[in-house]
Amino acid sequence: MVRVSVVCCLKLLLLLALGGHAGADAPAYVDAPGGALWINVLHETLKHGLAPKSWTDYLHLTVGGTLSNAGVSGQAFRQGPQVSNVNQLEIVTGRGDVVTCSPDENSDLFYGALGGLGQFGIITRARIALQPAPKMVRWIRVLYSDFASFTEDQEALISADETFDYIEGFVIINRTGILNNWRTSFKPQDPVQASHFQSDGKVLYCLEMTKNFDPEEADIMEQEVGVLLSRLRYIQSTLFHTHVTYLEFLDRVHSSELKLRAQGLWEVPHPWLNLLIPRSTIHRFATEVFGNILKDSNNGPILLYPVNRSKWDNRTSVVIPEEEIFYLVGFLSSAPSASGHGSVDHAVSLNDKILDFCDKAGVGMKQYLAPYTTQQQWKAHFGARWETFERRKHMYDPLAILAPGQRIFAKASLPMSS
Repeated sequence: MVRVSVVCCLKLLLLLALGGHAGADAPAYVDAPGGALWINVLHETLKHGLAPKSWTDYLHLTVGGTLSNAGVSGQAFRQGPQVSNVNQLEIVTGRGDVVTCSPDENSDLFYGALGGLGQFGIITRARIALQPAPKMVRWIRVLYSDFASFTEDQEALISADETFDYIEGFVIINRTGILNNWRTSFKPQDPVQASHFQSDGKVLYCLEMTKNFDPEEADIMEQEVGVLLSRLRYIQSTLFHTHVTYLEFLDRVHSSELKLRAQGLWEVPHPWLNLLIPRSTIHRFATEVFGNILKDSNNGPILLYPVNRSKWDNRTSVVIPEEEIFYLVGFLSSAPSASGHGSVDHAVSLNDKILDFCDKAGVGMKQYLAPYTTQQQWKAHFGARWETFERRKHMYDPLAILAPGQRIFAKASLPMSS
């Protein structure tokens, strides 16, 4: 019943927003409740031929939840994270005030709440920028055995004017020489060549890309993809691709979720580690982590792809490395067993080794979705921006009643009445 009421409310808000701004030159947007799931936002906007510009990889999360963190996926190199694609917010602050805010109205709260970890208020409505939605997606995966070529090609793609619409990478650590299902449901460009490929137990790097298109423009899309691929240095026999609808691509992780649920492997601990690594230290990081610390794939995907700092609004509360290009590296581990390689203890131990290396080697990383437990750690995380973060907390939530689980601020005591 709760989900249905959210969807109905969302539909009403969508119709009001799109219907009231239907002018040819007016930018489209959707007003979505903070508790709405992104997948429901997508379903409703697609009815109007529109979609939000930026996504997370998993869409069964709430609008307010991802906007309180950042919201990052393979579109971020071009569109920025989700927090860079919001026009307006409605927020209930820790003082109990209901505030409408935007870049031009109550802007301090607007930027503070975006990436603010829920510390300043609860996002009850978000006005999200939309763009025309394509119907189809050409989905491509290729492999590299050389990390330098892999990163250089990624950086060239995210810096080009004419490029793919989505770019992500992931790491395959296969000491046994047996590849995982990196290309399930994909077709090889050359089946004969593909059948002869041997991984030889090397660490491999998969580059994943998409090109959006409408069916009537398929020939143009094929030409553009061919030109882009001709500039890359991947292993030629490992070119795999498929065509899916735009909705199927964006909701791809949910399809994997359903399979894992059927096997009882979804509702298990997920001791994830998400890092933002500056471009200047990504090679040193990869050499140690993928070459020495990790001996296997650690029961889950390892994401690694670059984004452009210029696409992130530095007025929000999100803290990122200072360099123009930095990498999102995500160790998305699962812990299905109580002991051994598949346990929480094993995954956490590896995470600790990675963090210890980053600290001692001066990698200059920032944790995304950081699990810090002390205010001192949070101060170090925010650095020079801590003063602004603390000021906003005192301004909008002086009793520190919001998001205590982050362990950033201690709950304040009410003054004794006389």
